[in-house]
Amino acid sequence: MKRDAVLDEIRRLDPVTDHQRIAYLTSLHEFPWDTTRSLELALFRAFAVAKGTTLLAGTGEFAQRTQKRYDDTVLILAEILEHGYDSERGKAVLRRMNQMHGRHAIPNDEFLYVLSTFVFEPIRWNERFGWRPLHQNEKLASFHFWREIARRMAIQDLPQDYASFERYYHDFALQHYQFAPENRALAVATRDLLLGWYLPKRLWPLGRPFVHAMLDDQLLAAVGLPRPHPAIRRITEGAVRLRSRIVRRLPPRRKPRLITRQRHPTYPNGYTIEELGVR
Repeated sequence: MKRDAVLDEIRRLDPVTDHQRIAYLTSLHEFPWDTTRSLELALFRAFAVAKGTTLLAGTGEFAQRTQKRYDDTVLILAEILEHGYDSERGKAVLRRMNQMHGRHAIPNDEFLYVLSTFVFEPIRWNERFGWRPLHQNEKLASFHFWREIARRMAIQDLPQDYASFERYYHDFALQHYQFAPENRALAVATRDLLLGWYLPKRLWPLGRPFVHAMLDDQLLAAVGLPRPHPAIRRITEGAVRLRSRIVRRLPPRRKPRLITRQRHPTYPNGYTIEELGVR
């Protein structure tokens, strides 16, 4: 398989009319590992908005059932990416998501901000660590993909173009990032979940600064986590960039890495869409 075969297809596609195909290829074929890591960071950005974390912490889902909440979020997004938002499974998972959100009075601007992180966190990650730069079609397709999902979630006041949405993403953080104890509780639970995948609990204190090193200073302050030593940040970022250089030299991926077909700790024997989320 030619190294640039997938990118060649992406170049030929239209980012407006073909945005689902481009999102599929980018997220699941070209950058599956990077997309997952960047969306994990997007979780921390949701926790930086103090006016929304009272509700998130109050449900107990993130603190008490962190793994389930993580698995549910990943699988809901994966179902939409893999099958399309107008497929039977895509429609079913969107109904499930809207049922869960409909139980709470979540402000429209918070919905819109979380959605913006799904667009721009992977783009920011790629700018720092991508094994190749994103094509403009990939950036625009991501905007159109998540904008269509926002419409199906009845989110209002959607920006009309990529640049406007990017401004919203940056401006919302400047205006609304503010520390609260609930922010830290949610961030700590998620950070420790991530560490638990790689290290025994007794080594978590050694691993924590390396997780913090992936978060910028504005975000760390808003979620109440300490800044890592500059050397830790250099080592962490250097390791991820080294991975990217290695990936660039590997043979091309022959098939997409489908998240729904992987094993998930909450659902070792598989899952149904009705099981996802809070009942």
